Amino acid sequence: MQYMSKIQVNKLYTLTGHNDSIFALTEGKNPRYFYTGAGDGMVVQWDLDAPKDGKLIAKLPNSIYALEVDRERNLLFIGHNFEGVHVIDLDSLKELWSLKITDHAIFDIKVIGDHAFVGTGDGVVTVLDINERSIIKHIKLSEKNIRVMDVDMEKRHLAVGASDNSVKVFDLSDFSPVKKLEGHTNSVFALRYSPNGKVLVSGGRDAHLKIWDANSYQQEENIVAHMYAINYLAFREDGKYFVTCSMDKSIKLWETSTFRLKKVIDKSRHAGHGTSVNKVIWSKYNQHVIAVSDDRTISIWDIELD
Repeated sequence: MQYMSKIQVNKLYTLTGHNDSIFALTEGKNPRYFYTGAGDGMVVQWDLDAPKDGKLIAKLPNSIYALEVDRERNLLFIGHNFEGVHVIDLDSLKELWSLKITDHAIFDIKVIGDHAFVGTGDGVVTVLDINERSIIKHIKLSEKNIRVMDVDMEKRHLAVGASDNSVKVFDLSDFSPVKKLEGHTNSVFALRYSPNGKVLVSGGRDAHLKIWDANSYQQEENIVAHMYAINYLAFREDGKYFVTCSMDKSIKLWETSTFRLKKVIDKSRHAGHGTSVNKVIWSKYNQHVIAVSDDRTISIWDIELD
């Protein structure tokens, strides 16, 4: 435990402005900017060089659980619950188009090349053609919510975590199934391939982290990581560390090579969040950790590692 305490954590900012739980968080094409979406239907752009001044770029009638930046075209995809997707041009900050693809909640969106993959509450991944602004395919993967997705670009694999406790991996070239990963005892909310492509890390409502070999998809480790549900996880750009955030109000920092816990960021020690921490990213711009919560605030942390 002594080694854990060497890591310095400094809270730099608490940002306010949303009127409801913040569920969505993503980094811009230029990582100086990041975007949040909340239960109040607001989508806000934030600038890490002047973090206090958020800029409202969309106001929609329903909650927003999913945001994704199309870096090639500099577009922001917004998952607007019960209404489908809205697409904003981040250069002009104007809405370009929208598509009513579902009357369910949208929990995650991934842009891969010319396609957007939209995971919805009816267990379907809908594939959109971004240039044609049309639906290509519906992939029915579960009877329950599709919660989270991640892509291994080298293998062209899309991993999908769902509320049926499974992670399903399929091939992006023909959408054929590659593997079904079973082991979680509840919904899978968090899912990331490591930057070097060697492992896939999953977490969820069972508060366990599972480490899978990204080639064989065999489970390598099972870690009781949090008190309550793990809502999300994010790697540092170099892959040496990752963070998890939880319904237990904490953010935890892990070393990837050993999967050892290195630091706990919480309310009592670091003026952390007072309620569930819903999303976290590790900024490519300045290596700060950014988190959003049910407490309607955004936290920005400086973590001194190496």
